[in-house]
Amino acid sequence: MANQKQLSVTAGEKLKRKVYEEHLRNLQAELCTLQEWVKYKGLRIMVVFEGRDGAGKGGTIKAITERVSPRVFRVVALPAPSDREKTQMYMQRYAEHFPAAGEIVIFDRSWYNRAGVEYVMGFCTKQEHDRFLDLCPVIEKFIIESGIMLFKFWLEVSNEEQERRFRARRDDPLRQWKLSKMDLPARSRWYNYSRARDLMMDATDTEISPWNIVRSDDKRRARLNCISYLLSLVPYKQAPREQVTLPKRSTKGAYDDQATMKNRRFIPEKY
Repeated sequence: MANQKQLSVTAGEKLKRKVYEEHLRNLQAELCTLQEWVKYKGLRIMVVFEGRDGAGKGGTIKAITERVSPRVFRVVALPAPSDREKTQMYMQRYAEHFPAAGEIVIFDRSWYNRAGVEYVMGFCTKQEHDRFLDLCPVIEKFIIESGIMLFKFWLEVSNEEQERRFRARRDDPLRQWKLSKMDLPARSRWYNYSRARDLMMDATDTEISPWNIVRSDDKRRARLNCISYLLSLVPYKQAPREQVTLPKRSTKGAYDDQATMKNRRFIPEKY
């Protein structure tokens, strides 16, 4: 892995925007290098993001993906299962999104829904929950032994910070869409979710497929720490790349192409 600059701030100190943006840019450049290496070597990588509602999963995933190709970094955020999908084997609808060679698939929530929201909200039976926890380590071992690199991240937010973020979502019209009908029960059932998390980690935090926990009360720091650690998990180098030479514009068939645009419908320029 290429050298990365270290954060020049005290641990626990609130991260300033300027510092955050500088380090984020460096890390995103490394993600671009990783991207080329994954394509060059035909690697298959899968990254699972889980955590409490309001923990910052979406912002972290956006920070990872905003400077890379969506054809390499694919984000999977599945909606509630359809009536047909409810009759399938539980892992079936997730498996079809697994990476092919040269792809990094990021799950914004995953099969671990069964260990979290489905279990707490009663969308699955206790027997289905218990069976999931029994089989999940076996399935993940099979996934990894098939050649897929699987990394699991849990974003942990405090009770106080989650409440603050939910209030901000409620009061800010630009963020109200983030306050889903599942968020309010997440507040009232805080300890139910805590117990579900503990059961999940007790069963699925294995040597071959461990949970990597990210403190996320400071969103900026969480994003940087998460990206930096993700990069450290994949041995990568600069992939060979041919020197690109931009061709000159051909004059064959030249005409006044801008004149033909004068009477087209341009949008009003208000800014």
